[in-house]
Amino acid sequence: MRLIVFAILSFTSLYLHASCTDQLIDNVKYSNEFTVPYILTSQNQSPQYVLILMPGGAGTLNPHINNEGKLQFDFAGNFLIRSRNRFCDSQFATASTNSTESPERMGALINDLGTRFPNAKICMVGTSRSTYSTMGLAEKFDGKIDCIVHTASMNQIARFDTRKFKSRHLMVHHKNDPCHLTTYASTQSNHERYKTPLITMDGGSSTGDACQAFSYHGFHDIEQQTIDKIKAWIKQ
Repeated sequence: MRLIVFAILSFTSLYLHASCTDQLIDNVKYSNEFTVPYILTSQNQSPQYVLILMPGGAGTLNPHINNEGKLQFDFAGNFLIRSRNRFCDSQFATASTNSTESPERMGALINDLGTRFPNAKICMVGTSRSTYSTMGLAEKFDGKIDCIVHTASMNQIARFDTRKFKSRHLMVHHKNDPCHLTTYASTQSNHERYKTPLITMDGGSSTGDACQAFSYHGFHDIEQQTIDKIKAWIKQ
């Protein structure tokens, strides 16, 4: 009986994620010559939350339709980008895009999402190098979005005072993050000094370069646990 129940639950979970679909949105303009292409991953037209996901590293997702008519983009292995379907469900949709510190670019994206989903709360989520974006844009969009989530943050997070903001801020970090540019100690220092909420992750596996997406730095093999905690915090 337990095996049957487990099988049903597993199938239901897979179905919920599988029913989320990717759609390229490439008509959002923020100047006469520039657009903000992004991948909208959603299950329905009425999500309660929309998460703007930005990859680390160079941050150039550059989503587009290739010559074969298929969606193509870079940084598919990045923690946030590879996990976009794990974030997505009946309550959550995601918008995956290039990391940016341009208020004009981010503002155009937020306005578009606000028009598409007028009743949804919007959160900005960065990881590793794209936490430069989440920190850099925090003041400009304070009070205009619901929350900002900094995962595997750059060491500069230690001096990022979140107490003045109206929008909620969350930090998420693996306690054994091996990257010297994103030490857990920096995030812990912020938590102790400014009382910014912190989710500390443990476990998983670590392979490859210390600062890449499949080490502890990228929450490898604990993606779902990490995402569940982030979503629970957002909903609280």
